[in-house]
Amino acid sequence: MTKKYTIADLKEVFALMDDWEDRYRFLIELGEALPLMPVELKTEATEVRGCTAQVWMVLLPNNDNKVDFRADSDAQIVRGLIGVLYSIYQGQSLNEVSSIDIDGIFEDLGLSGHISPNRRSGFFSMVERLKTLSMA
Repeated sequence: MTKKYTIADLKEVFALMDDWEDRYRFLIELGEALPLMPVELKTEATEVRGCTAQVWMVLLPNNDNKVDFRADSDAQIVRGLIGVLYSIYQGQSLNEVSSIDIDGIFEDLGLSGHISPNRRSGFFSMVERLKTLSMA
């Protein structure tokens, strides 16, 4: 990702956009800016269950006890939602992952009223996968 947005940045960008077409375009841009996930990591074992689209997620090993993950999807909007997760979780302490108010952030960004129930379910499946990986 060329620029890692903070939660405050995301809230500001979403608030400045007049309509959801612009917000969807921004989501797509977030997805396009994600670090590439090597194809060899896209396996059945790394697939996120509960998503309508195909989604893969891995936590990369590191020595500083911080979240470093790669994820990808075959759907543009879902990749954008991964970009939102990347902005929120990437670089956070592994211990902090479970304390992040992801429900509140999802609401604050206005995603709950504009993302389909299937994508919402997939988003929170990705969150659960990330939490599970960070506790392992």
